[in-house]
Amino acid sequence: MEKPEHHIFVCASFRADGDPKGVCHKKGSVALLPYIENEILDRGLDAQITSTGCMKACDYGPVMVIQPKGLWYGNVDSEDAVDEILDALEDGGVVEDRLIG
Repeated sequence: MEKPEHHIFVCASFRADGDPKGVCHKKGSVALLPYIENEILDRGLDAQITSTGCMKACDYGPVMVIQPKGLWYGNVDSEDAVDEILDALEDGGVVEDRLIG
């Protein structure tokens, strides 16, 4: 497997014991995973998606991180939010009002 250009991490709030307790999970981050995967494929993005354990950014959840750019996005709670971020990724831009920190 070749290394993808982008690796997208989506917080699924899972703790070490496997229990999904956090904000991201409760706000539907896991339900967005199939949509994000389909958008990556439909757009022809060279990207991989991974759900993660808690990213410790609960105040901003759901959280999406795009590497290697190091972009941390918060309040990614809808397909519209995902589209906005993926549109910016395609254009080489950033969605400033969703950035964390």
